[in-house]
Amino acid sequence: MAYLVIAYPKLEQRDFDFIQNYREQNDPRYFSVVDPHITLVFAINDIDKDSFVSEVKDKIAGIQPFDFEIKVATINQNDDGKYYHEFLVPDAGYSNIVKLHDRLYSGLFAPHLRFDIDFIPHIGIGNSDDAKISRQRIDELNAKGVSISGRVDSVDVIEYADDKVMTVEKIAL
Repeated sequence: MAYLVIAYPKLEQRDFDFIQNYREQNDPRYFSVVDPHITLVFAINDIDKDSFVSEVKDKIAGIQPFDFEIKVATINQNDDGKYYHEFLVPDAGYSNIVKLHDRLYSGLFAPHLRFDIDFIPHIGIGNSDDAKISRQRIDELNAKGVSISGRVDSVDVIEYADDKVMTVEKIAL
């Protein structure tokens, strides 16, 4: 069991449907596990639930809701090198997400911050064991044009266990 912090962005229904339709076809690892989201704190399994939630509340105090806009899809190799992720990456709002991520990792979670991989704010939409397949899908998406706007107005502390996600607490910004 591990705890994470994610944001389920507020999206227009058509954008949510687009993402979910794409994920249903191209995200076999995560589609049935969790809805479209932005991960802010990755899996931590050595902090108890109450301390974890308290830390999140403390770190997000004073942070205001913000909008974002996605205009590009990218491909990124998984940190274990075994497969490739397909991401929707925001243009507008990018720095807000990075600052929120960094603030969350500034205290109790600091020992868990990974310096071996870059933090790329994103909504995961697909994955493949074959880089060429992911590259082709991303190229097709970008050729068609991506334009998704949304808002982050809360974060969820989630528990991840046995390939299942459960919200422990939703915390408003």
